[in-house]
Amino acid sequence: MNGFVPNEKRTFRLHTAYAAIEGVVLGILALNEFVFLKSLHGSNYQMGLLFQFSMVVFVALFFMHEWLKKVQNRGRLLRITALVTRLPLLGLIFFPRTAEFYSSSSLYHYIFLSIFLIYYLGALVINPTINYFLKINYQHKNFGKYYSYSTTVNKIIMMVVTFLYGLWLDHDYFVFTFSLPLAGALGIVSLWLLSMIRFPLSEKSESSSLLDLTKKSVTEMLLILRQNKPYRNYEIGFMFYGISFMVSVTVIAIYFYEGLDLNYSSVAFYRNAYNLLAIILLPFFGNLIGSLDPRKFSVITYGSIVLYIFFLLSTIWFPQHADIYGIKLYYVLILYILFHGIFASTMVLMWNIGSAYFCKPEEAGSYQSVHLFLTGFRALFAPTMGVFFYEQFGLLVTFLVAIVSLLIAIGVNVRSYLNERISKTALKRTL
Repeated sequence: MNGFVPNEKRTFRLHTAYAAIEGVVLGILALNEFVFLKSLHGSNYQMGLLFQFSMVVFVALFFMHEWLKKVQNRGRLLRITALVTRLPLLGLIFFPRTAEFYSSSSLYHYIFLSIFLIYYLGALVINPTINYFLKINYQHKNFGKYYSYSTTVNKIIMMVVTFLYGLWLDHDYFVFTFSLPLAGALGIVSLWLLSMIRFPLSEKSESSSLLDLTKKSVTEMLLILRQNKPYRNYEIGFMFYGISFMVSVTVIAIYFYEGLDLNYSSVAFYRNAYNLLAIILLPFFGNLIGSLDPRKFSVITYGSIVLYIFFLLSTIWFPQHADIYGIKLYYVLILYILFHGIFASTMVLMWNIGSAYFCKPEEAGSYQSVHLFLTGFRALFAPTMGVFFYEQFGLLVTFLVAIVSLLIAIGVNVRSYLNERISKTALKRTL
């Protein structure tokens, strides 16, 4: 790689610093859907769009994948991305601080959605680049371990910020006009730090038209899925999981607001509780994923989300709760917290680095681009489908659809893993 020498320690320090600052940003954004419903009085479908934007942008990798590979200086690209996608958040400081503006007109709802669409577009560059930077600097055996350490720092900070932000929002519903611009400024700083990770400069290549690059992107993505059967099965399972998650996550936010009547502090408490558990479990699962096939590992992840959805649904039949210092604690949601913590600690590893286990280090960016494109594809319909099911058929049907989809995902991965083991065993016997 052009004389490039990997540097694990420096990469780990910079990635951890990036993760720490992003922890503040994500702590603020953790309550974003709830802010949109409760403070801005947005509609359920508009809130569905807000979540949808965070994923659907990855469809653009269909066109950008090959172009990203041709970028010589990915560090400079990260800095440009930071300015273009994070600066618009500063405009939220001019939003009104009275409820009447948001109840009488949808103008600010659409401005808010537009700003976050631009913000989420940054992930098209950031996510594949992180995977590429880490894969070329970390040894395979240390990949999951170091990533889990940085993510633990990220989640600790996010948990503290979410808790304080929830208290602040209960005191002032419109504090988002200050906190979200702050998140934008911090996002620029974090990406600047990430851009300082060393990487080999790509060789200059002949310029190509957008059509040619799109054709190459499509060809390579299809080739990866056609030739790498274990990875293809992993992504099929991920597709069913992703549909389930996107159908349920928007409905959970709506149900917290409409069904359980939670305030900001209560929502922050539940999110912090499962994140605290995720922090405790992350180092263990970070080491485990390094020694376990991701398809086998996924059974833990998908099984845990089945259970946390089930226990959230159980509040219909077991609505008993206590009010403790302004926090509405449903007893059955203690089990929701437990399994959501397991899900949070395992999915962050699977979603961000799982695809890298099926390829060579230099292919990590390409494989993650395929993974992200498929994420964007299902985001075209799944979030709003969840809102539709909820409004037409209610919570029970919506969550049952999500659970069935997860069980299919588990079946796909288990079958793929077992078939591969059987094939390898048969091959050894013939040699």
